[in-house]
Amino acid sequence: MSPIVVAATQMKCTSDRDKNISAAEGLVKAAAAKGAKIILLQELFETLYFCQTENQENFQLATELKKNPAVNRFSQLAKELEVVLPISFFENKNQAYYNTVAVIDADGSILGRYRKTHIPDGPGYEEKYYFNPGNTGFRVWETRYANIGIGICWDQWFPEAARSMVLQGAQILFFPTAIGSDPSDPMVDSRDAWQICMRGHAAANFTPVVASNRIGTETSGASSITFYGSSFIAGSMGQLLAESDRQTQTVITAELDLEDIKTCRSAWGFFRDRRPDMYQTLMTIDGEERDS
Repeated sequence: MSPIVVAATQMKCTSDRDKNISAAEGLVKAAAAKGAKIILLQELFETLYFCQTENQENFQLATELKKNPAVNRFSQLAKELEVVLPISFFENKNQAYYNTVAVIDADGSILGRYRKTHIPDGPGYEEKYYFNPGNTGFRVWETRYANIGIGICWDQWFPEAARSMVLQGAQILFFPTAIGSDPSDPMVDSRDAWQICMRGHAAANFTPVVASNRIGTETSGASSITFYGSSFIAGSMGQLLAESDRQTQTVITAELDLEDIKTCRSAWGFFRDRRPDMYQTLMTIDGEERDS
C-alpha cells in the first residue's frame, strides 16, 4: 500500500446554508488538488453553530440523512474526485435528533453514519437541548484508502473513544470540531489542551489523528464564541505534521505511511501488553463496582 495523503480544513460559517456548502466544496477541491484522498470538514459546517443558545426554531435545521443537502452534494463530489468525505450534519430521525457524521466513500456511496456519543452541556455549548445521545457506538469504516474511525468534537476528550476505534482496526482517527472561547469566561483558552489531548490519543494508540475546527466569531443572543481554528494532523507518535492558525480559512495536508505505522505499532507492543481483564473500573460511573 502506498502512502496516503489526508487533509483537514477550516472555514468561517455564515447564516447562509448554500454559501457554507459552496465554501466547503471549494476547500475539498483544493485538498484533492493537493493529493488528499481523505478530507475532513468541520462539525456542523452547514450553518452557524446554533447550539450557543436554546431556541426551538433551530430544530428546523435538522434533516433526514437522505434529504440532507450537504450529504447529497458531497456524495456527488466524492465520486467525482475519488475522495473519502466524512460529512457532519444535524440529523432528524423520527422523533430523535442527532449530531451525526455520514461517511462517504470514494465512489460516492454512503457507508454508514456515526452519531455523537458524548453530548456537552455548558455556557455557549447547549448541545443537550438539541441532540439525543448517539446510539451507533464507536465504529470503523473500511474505505477505499484506509480503515477510519470518527469521533465528533466532545468525543475527542475521551480516551476510551479513541481506543475503542483503534481496537476495531482504525488506521486513522478523524475529529470534526466546533470549539472556541468560553462565553462565561473570556480568559479561558482551551486550544492547547484540545490539541494535546488528541495528540495523546495518537501517541497512546500509535495512530494518526486529524482534527478540523471552525474559525470566526459567532453571536447568538447574549452568547458569543470566537472559534480558534488550529486544525491539525498528528502523526502516530503524537507529533504535529501540519497545523493551521486561529484565523485563516485553509487546507492542510500530511502524508501517512500506514504500513510502516502498522509495523511500528506492533513493535511497540501497546496492544500486546493490554490487560482488559484489569480494567473493570472503566465500566463504572464512580470507580466502584456494584454487587451483582
